[in-house]
Amino acid sequence: MFLKSVAMKGTRAEKGKKADAKLSVKKKAAEKPKPVKRGSKVAKDPNKPKRPPSAFFVFMEEFRKTFKEKNPNNRSVSVVGKAGGEKWKTLSEAEKAPYVAKANKLKSEYNNKMNAYNKKQAEPHKKPAAADDDEEESDKSKSEVHDDDEDDDEDDEEEEDDD
Repeated sequence: MFLKSVAMKGTRAEKGKKADAKLSVKKKAAEKPKPVKRGSKVAKDPNKPKRPPSAFFVFMEEFRKTFKEKNPNNRSVSVVGKAGGEKWKTLSEAEKAPYVAKANKLKSEYNNKMNAYNKKQAEPHKKPAAADDDEEESDKSKSEVHDDDEDDDEDDEEEEDDD
């Protein structure tokens, strides 16, 4: 009886392997990056240019106007969006071409603005030349003050040696 119970429960070496397997699973779970909390967003720069709309959204600007004229009682945004999506799917490439061209134009303008924005961000913040001069003068005056203090310290040491 005793042998059967040992065989069923397993040896200590087998138990150690099971424990190691459990530990390795826990380690893998611990290695995963923690999700970012909602309140910890990085503040956006208000001067950064906004991304341009795609050809579909350029189309939707025009479509919303015509749809509201035809259906003045409909105030549901989802209905307008669904109708616009269906209409966009039925358009041929030739009919989509003006919207694609306008979207490409807006994208090129956006790229120009982003290049200028990135150059501006890359430049170090420079102080006016007058401010630099004031800082240099203040540094000189500090060093002169410290030199005087050092001279006084040397005099004090000589006096202590005399005693």
